[in-house]
Amino acid sequence: MEQRAVDKIILNALEEDIGSGDITTNLCIPPDARVRGTFIAKERGVVCGLDVARRVFELVDGDIKFEITAGEGSTVPAGSVIARIGGNARNILKCERVALNLLQRMSGIATATAEAVKAVEGTKVKITDTRKTTPGLRILEKYAVRVGGGHNHRFNLADGILIKDNHIAAAGGISNAVRAAKKNAPHTLKIEVEVSILEDACLAAKEGADIIMFDNMGAEEMKTAAFVIGGKSLTEASGNMGDKNLTEIAISGVDIISIGALTHRIRALDISLKLELGV
Repeated sequence: MEQRAVDKIILNALEEDIGSGDITTNLCIPPDARVRGTFIAKERGVVCGLDVARRVFELVDGDIKFEITAGEGSTVPAGSVIARIGGNARNILKCERVALNLLQRMSGIATATAEAVKAVEGTKVKITDTRKTTPGLRILEKYAVRVGGGHNHRFNLADGILIKDNHIAAAGGISNAVRAAKKNAPHTLKIEVEVSILEDACLAAKEGADIIMFDNMGAEEMKTAAFVIGGKSLTEASGNMGDKNLTEIAISGVDIISIGALTHRIRALDISLKLELGV
């Protein structure tokens, strides 16, 4: 991840959370008080974002000591100490929530991704994310998908040509949209077309789409479509995949399963920071 982009996210989050000052901490804690503490994973999961959490504290107080004790991407049992911290109490307290918010969310995404990857183990299928990310946090959330063993779909609209239902409607049909894209696009960009019925999948393949996305199609229909396409195009299953049996989808013959729920409907991993007086 590009550090400047990560720092921008962190600084915005700190400004949002601290406001004009941490009133509680400033009133209750002496300026020179020092604490030490541990970050504890309170449930089993994949750890992701410890370097980001450490950076939160560094940007506020470079003298805070932050020791990482769990590997990025490692699966830890409930009760595991994943990091230790020590330093000025006021500075640690005012950074606590931002660090935990990012760490918990990234670990939750990595954990959910790892579970999805495990569900398709032994097949050719790749698990990918979508652009359904939290505004402003995309770089962190897509990184967390990779840490969990998944792959990234487009990062933004400039990354690839994905002709969806509204593009098809506005262009006057699949053939018009694909032909226009092939005529005008740089040769380095692949063309993907979203379809919801077998007939449209066959048409998209005939027009030379590189990737065909099966949107909200049943497993049997996808199996038929993948067979008919016969490897002429890559195939992708999409549409509420977070609620589907991923193993069943994988054996239908698709190459990719994209899951928006990995980032937009995720439950944060339960992680806490416990502090005590001391150096």
